[in-house]
Amino acid sequence: MLVHRVPLAPDRGDRIRSYHLLRFLAERADVWLATLADEPCNPQLVAGLEQLCPRLAIVPLSTMRWLRGGVRLARGRSATSGLFESPDLHRTVAQWHRETKFDAVLVFCSSMVAYAPWPRPDCPVVVDLVDVDSQKWSDYAAHARGLTRWLFALESRRLRFLEQSLAQRSSAVALVSQAEAAIYRQIAPTARVIAIPNGVNLDFFNPPAAVNSREIPDSCVFVGALDYRANVDGLTWFVRKVWPSVRAQVPQARLKLVGRSPSPAIERLAQHPGIDVVGTVADVRPYLERAAVAIVPLRIARGIQNKVLEAAAMRKAMIVSPAALEGLAMVADRDVLVASDAQAWCDHLKRLFGDGAERRRLASAARDYVERQHSWTACLQPFAELLQLPGVTSEPLQPRLAEQTSLAETPT
Repeated sequence: MLVHRVPLAPDRGDRIRSYHLLRFLAERADVWLATLADEPCNPQLVAGLEQLCPRLAIVPLSTMRWLRGGVRLARGRSATSGLFESPDLHRTVAQWHRETKFDAVLVFCSSMVAYAPWPRPDCPVVVDLVDVDSQKWSDYAAHARGLTRWLFALESRRLRFLEQSLAQRSSAVALVSQAEAAIYRQIAPTARVIAIPNGVNLDFFNPPAAVNSREIPDSCVFVGALDYRANVDGLTWFVRKVWPSVRAQVPQARLKLVGRSPSPAIERLAQHPGIDVVGTVADVRPYLERAAVAIVPLRIARGIQNKVLEAAAMRKAMIVSPAALEGLAMVADRDVLVASDAQAWCDHLKRLFGDGAERRRLASAARDYVERQHSWTACLQPFAELLQLPGVTSEPLQPRLAEQTSLAETPT
């Protein structure tokens, strides 16, 4: 299993999926994990990975990674591939292949494809692309200006070429939702594509029956990585366009922003009345329990939003943007309220702040939805078939016949 970021702790979207996928596979096979690290690793977390994996390689990324990414971009490749380039990891993976004949290879995200062998009949290579990152950068470009807009659009085009190549470099490509799979099929029509959604830990995110009694009136919460561009964009828009009207109608309204590594733009939001930038916490559940409403005001979103699944599992009434609901089968007004403009956000918040019965109805419906649709074991079962794990009956994946050239990222 090749992962671009150490899959512990599961405190951000990519780590949540890679961690639960690793656990799922480790219960069914011996998993050798090779992963990059972009920050110092907690020894206790490393020990936890060692218990899951017979062999573990964690390779720190060079402090020159940003320079390497810029050089890649200047040379006609994607900056993303340069950011996750490591000669040390290449050597480690090559040594593993000399020592061991692997039954299958799982690649997590397109940036790790360069470390993987070409697929063979006796060794399928499955790429969990998760989201179509080229589309994400295209979305970023649409909301940017000037040089930033041009750079984002360029990265989108470079990544799209890399994503297209996966049809030849893999036995199958997994994405997190049917919507993402549809986008990818347009990019790579010959690839074998399957949608495998995220789950949610229903035992961990399982509040006590009396959770509603802990709610603080007229309070809302956002939970998510506070240095992630899409979250920063959405929250900045919300505070600028929605929050003043909410406070004008509900002067005591409060908003807590909970999540790792608040960016300077997020820190500045604390200057607005009623907003508390909490930042990194050991456990997000108490903040979800105490809030009357969870909000997810994203303007840019790809795949499935774990923050929506977690709030639903915590029996929390939610208001979300249309973008945040893509990839989920939740029904507007039954499971969640959807706000597509600033006025709708303000109206929905005022309504839920004053209607405890409606909050409880939405909370119950949201929990019922994730229990039906998003247990991790059920969601991840297709990976057992794609990787031909022992005890799983499935049709062998045939590698695509293609000239095995180096992975060039420069578009023709």
